[in-house]
Amino acid sequence: MTFSLGIVGAGQFAGQFARLFHAHPGVGDVYVTDLLPERAEKLVAAEGLAGTFPSYEAMLASGAVDAVGVFTQRWTHGPLVLQGLGAGKHVYSAVPMAVSAEEIAAIVEAVEATGLTYMMGETSHYHPATVHARDRIAEGAFGRVFYAEGDYVHDMDLGFYDAYRYSGGERWKETASFPPLLYPTHAVGGVLGAWRTRAVSVSAIGVTDHRGDGVFDRSVSMFDNDVSNATALFEVAGGGAFRTNEFRRVGYPSHLRESRFRFFGTEASLEQLATVALWQDKNGVEDITGLLEPGPSLSPDDPSLAHIAPELRPAFTSGSAPVHDRSRLPEVYAEMENGHEGSHHFLADDFVRAVTDRTPPPVNAWVAARYTLPGIVAHASARQGGARLAIPDFGEPPES
Repeated sequence: MTFSLGIVGAGQFAGQFARLFHAHPGVGDVYVTDLLPERAEKLVAAEGLAGTFPSYEAMLASGAVDAVGVFTQRWTHGPLVLQGLGAGKHVYSAVPMAVSAEEIAAIVEAVEATGLTYMMGETSHYHPATVHARDRIAEGAFGRVFYAEGDYVHDMDLGFYDAYRYSGGERWKETASFPPLLYPTHAVGGVLGAWRTRAVSVSAIGVTDHRGDGVFDRSVSMFDNDVSNATALFEVAGGGAFRTNEFRRVGYPSHLRESRFRFFGTEASLEQLATVALWQDKNGVEDITGLLEPGPSLSPDDPSLAHIAPELRPAFTSGSAPVHDRSRLPEVYAEMENGHEGSHHFLADDFVRAVTDRTPPPVNAWVAARYTLPGIVAHASARQGGARLAIPDFGEPPES
């Protein structure tokens, strides 16, 4: 049995997931809508999808889709998710979950009231470093974890200017100033995705931008934001702390690795940099870079695979790391492009499984709130000069 899916927003990121959902054996028809109809039509033609709708409202009212995937601009997710849930649709949402505590609370309440599936597509939950740390924490190899770090270091010069121009049109600078701490999940999600705890308070500091190019200019910004780099220190339940960095002006090769993580326990630690990862204990250091390094993510007919035997090519195109367990994934994914350190295949499959089996996905509404809300509160802390603020919590998902 399959379900139908509507893609909302046909921008640069949506095409990868439209392709994965369309290929999944649990998904039937896939439709698309976008504020720019030509983008929706182009995606449908490129991927052989079922068709387009002139608006999100028309898609929801049509009866043609059982679920929606929200891939619109980051500050629009909350209202669109609520609209989808209100129409009785399961919802997959790109990050962040929302940009206010009120929107997050409303989503959690709607999911609990309706019993519908909600999943936030947080890539760092599936990053090799997160997967490995999660496994080692579960087996007690760290001893007691008491501190961790998660960084999302993505310089504006390395792709963000082009992305905002594409999505924002002539007034793109108004939205390119999106506050870094309101996009926290690629840092927070990797930490909490391994260390099964929650943030209870935060103190954060923002760094005012000095580039002078009209981005991160409060007189231009629709978010009244002039901060391009920010650091937050979180207290966690049960004792301990973690720190995150959200940097948009930084001398760092974010095209090699955007998110990186460190975990410290009483018996061992794990540290990851752009091109190396180390496991350390009281006796020495082990280089585990190879264990956490995703393979290439290439199209099966990519010229660079010409020297690889056809029957071996799936292993070279999956974009996964040795720590990833691909045994549960659809066979067709072995020959499909992946992304964000091997996370895309797992994201698509987890949502399909959750809808089909009616079980909470790993990054369900309650987990998504714990990955998103700490950044929202951290942003408020930074606006208050680093004041330490409490972080609300919505608890655990109901037992299915």
